[in-house]
Amino acid sequence: METETKRLAKINGYSNEMKEQPNPVHQPESAPVLVNRHHPWTESPEDTESRLAPVSTFADIQALDADIRLERTCLERLDALLDAVGGKNGIVVVSGYRDLAEQTEIYYSSLRENGAAYTAKFVALPGCSEHHTGLAVDVGSAAGGLDFIAPEFPDDGACGAFKARAAEFGFVQRYKAHKEYLTGISCEPWHFRYVGAPHAAIMEERDLCLEEYVEILRQERAKAGHGEASYGN
Repeated sequence: METETKRLAKINGYSNEMKEQPNPVHQPESAPVLVNRHHPWTESPEDTESRLAPVSTFADIQALDADIRLERTCLERLDALLDAVGGKNGIVVVSGYRDLAEQTEIYYSSLRENGAAYTAKFVALPGCSEHHTGLAVDVGSAAGGLDFIAPEFPDDGACGAFKARAAEFGFVQRYKAHKEYLTGISCEPWHFRYVGAPHAAIMEERDLCLEEYVEILRQERAKAGHGEASYGN
């Protein structure tokens, strides 16, 4: 595990690399939103829901539930990614947007059924879930187990191709095993977050989780005199 000193040194190194690029890819005003246990989602449900569309908008996307919704751009890029990897028949959308009531029910149901240790690893606290944004999607293999909390999503076939090309379409695997000490969530091969292609490319190339990447952008904004980056909204 990295010490805090080494982690900050690494972040500063990445920040300097990005600063030296003649045409920086990221734009501070379009920085990805960070939502975690330290940065809850603060936008009103009405504002969030105004940007959502049902997955059934694309008739050939398989979904565990016909009522699953995602943010519109996220959904469009997901459709394009599934097309590109031939995943429409082999990959199922298991979960998308969740309001506070749904996340609360999932959290306490998991506590009852799976226990506190399991729940802490795989279920975000109500109000602190990326699913509140509509920008997070859980996907599973149609040939595997479609467990709602932890669906199977292997490294081969259409699922492997999805992982390999996700960043090209603006998605990152949000929770990786070696970033658990930063994200607070165990490895979730099925959970993808839409951040936009430029951001996803940088995050994948430099092996950054969203906590690290947002910190880089915060430092860059501060140096440029734009003040602190906002979290959760």
